[in-house]
Amino acid sequence: QVQLVESGGGLVQAGDSLRLSCVASGRAFSNCDIGWFRQAPGKEREFVAAISWSGSRTYYADSVKGRFTISRDNAKNTVYLQMNSLKPEDTAVYYCAADLNRGLLTSSTRAYDFWGQGTQVTVSS
Repeated sequence: QVQLVESGGGLVQAGDSLRLSCVASGRAFSNCDIGWFRQAPGKEREFVAAISWSGSRTYYADSVKGRFTISRDNAKNTVYLQMNSLKPEDTAVYYCAADLNRGLLTSSTRAYDFWGQGTQVTVSS
C-alpha cells in the first residue's frame, strides 16, 4: 500500500512558478514509478510527467516539456513537480500517482495503482 498526499498548489499569475510536492507513506514508495496528472473542469484527467523508481528516467507531456521538471528524493519519500512559466491553460487539480509495476514509464491512468487527493493550481492571465 502507498498513501500519497499532494501539496504546494495555489493561485499564481501567468509566468510565475510553483513547486508541487507528493509525499508518500508506505515502504513500497522507493519501488514505485510516480506520475503527475492533472484534471481541469469538464475535461478528462491528463498525463503531465512521470519519473522512474530510481529517478534515472523521466517522461513529459509535450504541453509541459521544457517548463516542468519532475524529481524525487527517496530518502524523504517525496516527488516534486517544479512548474515554471505557468500558463492559464495549466489551471487544474494536480494529482500524483504510484505505479507498482516498475518498467516503461507510462502516461496511461490505468497503469497507476494508488492516487492522491489532488492539489489545486490556478493560473490567472
